[in-house]
Amino acid sequence: MEGLVRRGATALIFVAVILGGLYGGRYSFVLLFAIITGLCLWEFLSITLHNNAKHDRIRKVIGIAFGLTPFLLVSMLKLEMMNSPEKFVFYTSLLCFPMIFITFVFELFAKSKQPFFNVAVIILGMVYIGIPFALLDFIAFHENVFYTDTILGLLILTWSNDTAAYMVGSRFGRTKLFPGISPKKTWEGTIGGAVITILIAILTSFIFIDCTMNQWIVLAVIVVIFGSVGDLVESMLKRSYGIKDSGNLLPGHGGLLDRFDAFIFLVPFATVYLLWIRG
Repeated sequence: MEGLVRRGATALIFVAVILGGLYGGRYSFVLLFAIITGLCLWEFLSITLHNNAKHDRIRKVIGIAFGLTPFLLVSMLKLEMMNSPEKFVFYTSLLCFPMIFITFVFELFAKSKQPFFNVAVIILGMVYIGIPFALLDFIAFHENVFYTDTILGLLILTWSNDTAAYMVGSRFGRTKLFPGISPKKTWEGTIGGAVITILIAILTSFIFIDCTMNQWIVLAVIVVIFGSVGDLVESMLKRSYGIKDSGNLLPGHGGLLDRFDAFIFLVPFATVYLLWIRG
């Protein structure tokens, strides 16, 4: 009972923070996802950089700064802090390339046994986490319109798919999906989660009018396919390092990366689709 209460309290606080950040305005949205991006990067780097404890804290700081750069640059562009594409290219070059240079130079002086592995992990953090969250700005901000409901709708569909797949799989699951990666996931749970997610997408279309019903259904399919893959990819990461959760930031729920693993994987595909239908 105590564990259930702790999970419930954590979920309520988590939802309240998300809603406050989303509906507090453009700047609170950017602040919210900058913090989420940074914490997800910290958890990812804490998992992958574990062989050189003497210098890993510095590597994590470099990795977080590098991983946050795309999100901050796109946010500045979308909030019109940079009023031209030329300035965007200038600041991107000014920040990204020196950061890569610093990473290599640091490894020269750190005398690590696997310097290129460390550099690769830092760059992977930006690709795996930093860029998807940066693309979120293209969904949220489009032609001076702030699409808060679209972001919340995607989050609802993502977590609905995860929860429904778990519940259906726990009750009816027989056929393992990827037993070597995630032994508890089943085809029955995945199919059940897909059906329920599409039904929730239909209901969402009556509440959030940013998209039509058919568009929400397409987004639900994107969530089911690419969100499920994202969940498996993070499971593969954790299994590679022999851990259960990405962190312990959310008591009873694991780490923040555990909550956003599916979301960051589906965002690029949802971004392409939404930009296409918006013309």
